[in-house]
Amino acid sequence: MNGPDSLFAQHFFPLYPPEQRADLRELVGARYTDALPTTGVDLVRELDGIAEAFAHLGPRALGKDSLVLDFTDASIHHLGAALTRSARDAAIARGELAQLVIHGAIYVAATAVRAHGGVYRPRRPLWETVVTLESRAGRGDLTPFHWWLKALSDAEIDKGGLTTRWVQHVERARLDPSSLPVFVVGPRPLPSLPVVRWEALHKYLRAHLPELPDLGPDFPSSEQLDEIGFLSLDFLVLAGGRYVLVHGRGRAGLHLFWLDARGFSHGRFFPADPPVPHEIELDGDKLIVRFTVDGARLEEEMLSTG
Repeated sequence: MNGPDSLFAQHFFPLYPPEQRADLRELVGARYTDALPTTGVDLVRELDGIAEAFAHLGPRALGKDSLVLDFTDASIHHLGAALTRSARDAAIARGELAQLVIHGAIYVAATAVRAHGGVYRPRRPLWETVVTLESRAGRGDLTPFHWWLKALSDAEIDKGGLTTRWVQHVERARLDPSSLPVFVVGPRPLPSLPVVRWEALHKYLRAHLPELPDLGPDFPSSEQLDEIGFLSLDFLVLAGGRYVLVHGRGRAGLHLFWLDARGFSHGRFFPADPPVPHEIELDGDKLIVRFTVDGARLEEEMLSTG
């Protein structure tokens, strides 16, 4: 089983400085401490150089010669799609996984700096570098190295985990909702949908959200809706009519779908106990989601735009 922890222990831990390997408190502390250059090395220039090297060599290392890494949002999307099980296993077989991830993490960090005005916070070793980013959610640190470890784990491989985190923590966090078109004008009651079937959902939308012509190609299909097994669906207009949040509990947990003027935009899933009701609270630009897992009540906060 290749989980994030086992990947780290096998392929990366041996590369850490001796004092960090000898005392895990040193390793953890280094993740929260800015690295200071001790040899006159310009750490920012070194990070940029590593990112440029990955932009040139990464596509071949991933077996995707057509992959364009030009420090844009789109390049992260394509990079995330290239992190497949076969690419990971081939890198492991060649003994090159650590080199791939180390350089790739710094490329992601450099893209956040160049495309979104982030600020490097170098760490020791350099691949633990974080990027401080200002967004509607406030100021926060991105941790690209750990994004890569999770994206390459068996639980996320082939599922675009790197892209998902980039979209959530960078693109949507920095998105100005006012740039999106308003498609729900004026207040209106949006009742629950108690029986969730494909035909019933489309009938509901025609009656209550006629401005939405289509759910889009990425919304769950009729078969997928049946597989999810929704108990019911509820609807909430967000961002001044620029999004509609569709939410409900299925057999495995709580699903949230954001719809915009073109249909399905993005979604979130939380494992949850289906019989126990969830709560959605809108507090300004913040969405508070409460649900139950194994009898314990949990709370997640996020931007209302997801």
